[in-house]
Amino acid sequence: MRWIKVRLLFVRGVAQTDKAQPGKHDWAVFLTTDIHLDAQKMLELYAMRWAIEVYFKESKQHLGFLKEQARHYACDVASIHLTAIRFCLLVIAKQQHGARGIAQIRRQIVGNATQIDFAARLWGRFRALMAGALDEIKPVLGDKLDWVMKTIDLHVQRFFTQALQLDPLQLRLETS
Repeated sequence: MRWIKVRLLFVRGVAQTDKAQPGKHDWAVFLTTDIHLDAQKMLELYAMRWAIEVYFKESKQHLGFLKEQARHYACDVASIHLTAIRFCLLVIAKQQHGARGIAQIRRQIVGNATQIDFAARLWGRFRALMAGALDEIKPVLGDKLDWVMKTIDLHVQRFFTQALQLDPLQLRLETS
């Protein structure tokens, strides 16, 4: 066994400096084998390393990193690149919306997607109810039943497009 020298850096957190007696959770210890590394550089290197750890955790948990069903090299390469693109899009959205962090903007986007999904499902239920009701008056409507359903679908689609601001005019206005 060969012993090597290490340098330890003990850092007390600044969140609760008003405590009379610091607890074990108020301290962090950093270890390096480079005994000539000063304290500030140790913390800078750790901060860079921590950003990488956060990226991979976020990528694995929320951005689909290597979650594909196929186990091929090309699939893995594509997954890595798609995950990086998703992360970059989140960073851009974070900057544009002034969010505190990537997780905050991701939660907001997921919340919006959940609302859109809920609205689409709800409309599917209403549409089925209307189609059922219209089927009962088919003898009165005759061949106009399809026209009535297409007209209703068109108006609902226009409403959702406008409500979700997905129409081309609204998108152009927002980017101007």
